[in-house]
Amino acid sequence: MKDAYPTLLTVSQALLEQAQQTQATLQRVGQPAAQRLVDQLTTFIPRLQQVMRQTQRRVLNGESVPARDTLVSLFEPHTAIIRKGKAGKEVEFGRVVWLDEVDGGIVSRYAVLPGNPPDADQLQPSLDHHRHVFDQAPHLLTADRKVFSPKGEAYATKQGVKYVAIPKPGARSPARQTHEAQPWFRAGRNWRAGLESRISLPKRRFGLDRCLDHGDDGLNRWVGWGVITYDVWTIARLIA
Repeated sequence: MKDAYPTLLTVSQALLEQAQQTQATLQRVGQPAAQRLVDQLTTFIPRLQQVMRQTQRRVLNGESVPARDTLVSLFEPHTAIIRKGKAGKEVEFGRVVWLDEVDGGIVSRYAVLPGNPPDADQLQPSLDHHRHVFDQAPHLLTADRKVFSPKGEAYATKQGVKYVAIPKPGARSPARQTHEAQPWFRAGRNWRAGLESRISLPKRRFGLDRCLDHGDDGLNRWVGWGVITYDVWTIARLIA
């Protein structure tokens, strides 16, 4: 497969030069239709050049190209490389969507995150938003173990959260094991376990598995309307 890349880059370079020549010719035409094509070429030519550069570095030069410097889609350049860090889990391409849920299964906040940031970084924005909307900290805060950090746990306690039920990953001291064995902690952890099925519901029924809009703004609109529709559906079920 690697042997095919030089040929691919040669063909791409020829197409790039043709596109640049076409762009220069169309700029001299001056008609609206020609200008629209010029605008499209102005958008896509730099993206093609970036893909060619990163291919040269990664495949032919053997360099490790950081994810932040890698363009994985010419048409949706905001697409990120997502690694879940789970054994057997393949690398995904898209965007990470963060959801905050309150009692009753209502999503109170969503965020389309840039890149593939650590889950632990999202605790403080989630808690700050909850306090802003509800004018108080939640009584119980629970999340996946990847959200855990001593700093985040301390911040939640300082903000007035009475029960912080976020399991610590990796090795745990005897004191930590005793802490996580408390009934309230186990109850919060068990409630968190049920979130997986609730997360899959907006993906399967309300379009959060695949965005059919375009651009970063289009993605945010798509996710926003999906969350709103999911919340309305949830409220209707509760009322019924």
